[in-house]
Amino acid sequence: MGYESSLLSCIFFLIFSSLLLLLNSHRVPLPVNLQSLTALSFEDAYTQLFGDSNLMLLRDGKTVHISLDERTGSGFASQDLYLHGFFSASIKLPSDYAAGVVVAFYMSNGDVFEKNHDELDFEFLGNIRGREWRVQTNVYGNGSTGFGREERYQFWFDPTEDFHNYSILWSKNRILFYIDNIPIREVVRTEAMAAHFPSKPMSLYATIWDGSNWATSGGRYKVNYKYAPYIAEFADLILHGCAVDPIDHLSTCRGHETKLYDSITATSDQLSAMKKLRRKHLTYSYCYDGDRYPTPPPECSVDPREAEQFEGAGSGRSGHRRRHGKRRHRAAAAVAAKDL
Repeated sequence: MGYESSLLSCIFFLIFSSLLLLLNSHRVPLPVNLQSLTALSFEDAYTQLFGDSNLMLLRDGKTVHISLDERTGSGFASQDLYLHGFFSASIKLPSDYAAGVVVAFYMSNGDVFEKNHDELDFEFLGNIRGREWRVQTNVYGNGSTGFGREERYQFWFDPTEDFHNYSILWSKNRILFYIDNIPIREVVRTEAMAAHFPSKPMSLYATIWDGSNWATSGGRYKVNYKYAPYIAEFADLILHGCAVDPIDHLSTCRGHETKLYDSITATSDQLSAMKKLRRKHLTYSYCYDGDRYPTPPPECSVDPREAEQFEGAGSGRSGHRRRHGKRRHRAAAAVAAKDL
């Protein structure tokens, strides 16, 4: 009996172990806990683009200051390209008079695909004293720079007093922009968007530059360098995505890892919070710009309550333009600085 019992136990253990191996080999990972991701130091994940001493590292490289003065702006970029993922930073914007100043936190592949690049933007637009900064999001796909998909929002806090978190979730079928973990915009891939949905590997960037010709009241108010240097502070830098070989553009991610990002969606509570936030703080959306698009673009899902906010509003509220000066040139920082 002892021998037979031991043999049966052994067989059971082998079968159980085999089943575990089989299940784990096909297991889809649990969704990423976006709140528990580890920030990376500058040296581990980023490289300076331009700006010389206008980029400063603090707290062992965990905090980055980029500044704008009469001489130059400054910026940095991720060392790797990524195909989908979650990208985030805590940012504190320059205070006082900041008209014409533009701080950008964005993804792009303009240095690799010059004629058909993709881009996902957070752009922070400075203002005159007494008026608040504004934040703008935009989506470009496959070189569609002539077709802007801007949305602009008023802040519901002072972005110069403390750090606030700004995040981009980019997957095969969905893009979510977050502020302080509340989604402010969701872009879902549809047949109507076709190739305009960003689908090629991108790098992550952060820059500060002079946008005097358009950023504040259409260029009416310029950067006043009497208040320079303008310093934007970045901390809690998160890069959690599928890294891509910069030479052959092949992803190192396996199938189940790419599905992981598609599995992340806004919860019902987050969607409810997003709707409330947009009704209070959305000041411009291309979907409601009848001057630019007499017929709303086909991917637009028009919310009647949002539409009421923009009745009669035209493209004068958008500040839309073809942008220059944000491309990444690793080996030619001087060229990037010249474009600003």
